[in-house]
Formats: sequence, structure tokens, C-alpha cells
Amino acid sequence: MGLPLEGIKILDLSMVLPGPFCTQLLADYGAEVIKVENRGGDRGRWMQPFIKEQSARFYVVNRNKKSITLDLRKLASKDILRRLVAYSDVLVHNYRPGMMEKLGLAYEDLRPVNERLIYCALSGYGGTGPINKNAAHDINIVSLAGIADLTGTSNSIPALSAVQLGGMSGALYAAIAILMALYQRQNTGRGQYCDISMLDGLISLLPYTLADWSGWGTLPKRGAGFLTGGFACYQVYETSDHRYLSLGAIEGKFWREFCQRINKPQYIPIQLEPAYQEEMINGIREVMKSKTQAEWIQIFADADICLTPVLNLDEVSKHPQVLNREMIIKLPDFEDSGKDMVLAGLPIKFSDTPGEFKSIFPKIGEHTNEILAHLGYSSEEIELFRKEQII
Repeated sequence: MGLPLEGIKILDLSMVLPGPFCTQLLADYGAEVIKVENRGGDRGRWMQPFIKEQSARFYVVNRNKKSITLDLRKLASKDILRRLVAYSDVLVHNYRPGMMEKLGLAYEDLRPVNERLIYCALSGYGGTGPINKNAAHDINIVSLAGIADLTGTSNSIPALSAVQLGGMSGALYAAIAILMALYQRQNTGRGQYCDISMLDGLISLLPYTLADWSGWGTLPKRGAGFLTGGFACYQVYETSDHRYLSLGAIEGKFWREFCQRINKPQYIPIQLEPAYQEEMINGIREVMKSKTQAEWIQIFADADICLTPVLNLDEVSKHPQVLNREMIIKLPDFEDSGKDMVLAGLPIKFSDTPGEFKSIFPKIGEHTNEILAHLGYSSEEIELFRKEQII
């Protein structure tokens, strides 16, 4: 049985993180992804840190793709792209709104070429609105979404996540939109335009935060919410060896067992009382600092209370659950660099049509000749394109 997206052809005009992650996810499950780069290559290839001459950041979001180079400012390159569009199912880009229109490659320009085309535009703020053309990095998206303001402890400045939340939410919503549009096309025979905003995506991921605002009638505060550090039963505690444990004892039965094991039974009936949270947090901190992380893990080994160690990435890569699910894959001495390339595995497990992890990474324009020949261009035409710096 084939892969779920086998036969789907995707043109990936995106760069750096969100778009490439989206298309890599689709490639892992069978889609043929052609990465369309300018002649200098995706700028994600040239961002520190490097493995030999190329960015490690490029490798983590561009496996299992083909690469063609096109200077889309030139008419001949636009003609080549239109030929690619004619036999493709999906086009993905993450240019700012207006850029593809200037190039004459907007959805309305390409729809006559292929009415079945699904055109996914992924941008910071979306295709409409007063700031839709503004530049943005992830830090700006999480700030405008209200997430930076709510991230951190109560006495800290707004903090940033190790996950690029704006970019990754945009990438996942773009993938969802593409799959929805592909499904809809089965019924209508027509493609459509998908307008994906990273800001929209992040705001949609705030349901519990919005519920707190609604239910309590006051704005949530950094480090003070039920799930953000304000309650003892949902908290991170330091151990004597300066490591940490995370406690998620929301349910009464979990909280009861935890309190009994640390000899604080007086905390059981006041679990959710706001007035006692600071007292309980300080009391539990004192207890948890009496033993090492490993000692506490052993004490709670047979308990069912949602308590886990806070791990660093090396420990994550060696955790038996992660190993079992093959979620971190190391390619030793990658590209004869003396460095290991560490990649995330496949997050979706299917029983009949599992994805396929391929550690194949395209060089700039590696497949240009192959793709152009498939489109019907002669070797002479391809050589002329190269001389004229069209490809």
C-alpha cells in the first residue's frame, strides 16, 4: 500500500522555516515536493550554525524534496513556473502579500493555467488587514498574539519559547488547509486559494486563555494562571541538584497522592483555593529541594500523578518513549562533517500507510535539468536558460 499523499505534486516557493516545514511534512507522507529557489538558493541554507558549508537549519525542514532554481523576475522563468503549475496540485509560498501579484504569479494569474490548483499563501498577518504587508519575525507574531506577555514567571519580563510558535502554527495550519482543499477538490474538481496567517493561527491556539479571561472577568497575568504557574498543583519545582520536576496534578486523586507522598496532607483540601497557592508553592519548593531529581523520580516511580522530569534535549533523545516512537533521529558524521545531524521523526503514525523518513536533502538546483526535461524542454533550451541566468 502506498503513502497517503502519493501522487500529489507540490511546488514549494517558500523559504526558511514555516513553508519548508509544511511541505516537508507533506513530503514525509508521500507528496512529491519541488522546491523552487532563486539562483542564490533559499536563504535558510545560509543561516548559522553550519554543517560544513550549509546551515543545519536548512536540513531540518527540507528533506525528501527536489530543487529547481528560477529567477522569477525574468519572463522565461515565469513561463517555466506556469508549466510546472499546469501539472501540479499545490503551490505554497510565504512571500509578503503583494509580492506574487507584482511578479504576475498570484492565484488569479495562475488559476487559468490549472483550475485544480490549490494555492497556499502563508504570511505573518494574512492577505488582508491594515498591517498585512508589514515585515514580521516570530518574536513579533508571538508578541502581537499576546503570548509573549503571558509567558514567563510572575516577576520576569515576557519570555520567548524554544519553539517558534508563530512559524510552526502557520506551517501546521497551512498543511491542514492544503489537505482540506484537496479533499474538497474531490467533490468540486476545482482548487482554491488558502490564506494562512501566522497571527491568526496563534490566536486560535488560545482557547483556555480566552476562557480564563471570560470566566474570571479579568485579564490573565504572566505566571499567575491555573496552567501558567499560579497554582501549586500545576507547577515546576527545583530539586536539590538544581534540576527540575514538572507536576500536573490537576485531578483530585493525583493531587491527593502527591501531597501524601511528600507528607503535606494539609494541602489536599485547599488544592484550588487561590488564597493558599503562594503558601503551598513555597512549602512544596522547600520539600522538593531536599532530594535530587533522580531520587524524586524513584520515590514517585509507581505513582500515577502526572509528574515528570524536566529533560534537556540530549536526555530527550535517549528517553525510552522517544526511542520507541523514533521521534529523534541522529545521522552520525553527517556529510563527513564530524557532526551528528539531529532530526525530528514522523509525528503521525498510520497503521496502513505510514510516512517515510528519507535523509535526502537537495542541493541548490540539483534537479533543474531533470524537471525541465520532464516539462518538455530540450537540452539546448536548458543550456540557453543557464547561460542567460534564467535558471
